[in-house]
Amino acid sequence: MKLYSYFRSSAAFRVRIALNLKGVPYEVVPVHLLKGGGEQFGEAYTRTNPLSLIPALEDGGQVLTQSLAIIEYLDERYPEPPLLPADPLSRAYVRAVALSIACDIHPLNNLRVLRYLVREVGVSDEKKDFWYRHWVELGLGQLDRVVMSGGRSGRYTFGDQVTIADLAIVPQIFNARRFGCDLAKAPTLNEIADRCMQLDAFAKAQPSAQPDAE
Repeated sequence: MKLYSYFRSSAAFRVRIALNLKGVPYEVVPVHLLKGGGEQFGEAYTRTNPLSLIPALEDGGQVLTQSLAIIEYLDERYPEPPLLPADPLSRAYVRAVALSIACDIHPLNNLRVLRYLVREVGVSDEKKDFWYRHWVELGLGQLDRVVMSGGRSGRYTFGDQVTIADLAIVPQIFNARRFGCDLAKAPTLNEIADRCMQLDAFAKAQPSAQPDAE
């Protein structure tokens, strides 16, 4: 397998964790999102992924996109350890947590959005960072209340089983800390992220451990 990745991409971070948990060997193909205006827009990569987004996973000549779809593909192909609970209600719950990050929080602090705010809208770096922190702090605080009130969390989001929800939470918390967000309203997610990072699969997937880390 080939994983087209950028070391700081939280979406690629999710997939790296899944591949590590499943014990699937893979080759990292770095795609730098900043150099030369962004290698994701170059012809070499757009032939692989016309969306010009990271990550993409190539398996047997087929290219998969969208991190959560890739993770579910890996979970179906390599069932152990499972990243989704056994019963439908619990599966819906962990998917909802993951989607809250992938659909509601992450898009508002995605690199292309932040760059557009600066280059096209003309906001200052200070206001761009204010935008980032506002949406991340709000979203993670709300999601923390969901996890706490759901009564399903334990060591991880779903009891003591690592699920797709944790694979989404950890990179988002990681980036929030990097940008100096106030996470006082997300104590549960903070604790879950810290526990996850004690696992080798998470630690080996973090940005600083990647071959293209700067």
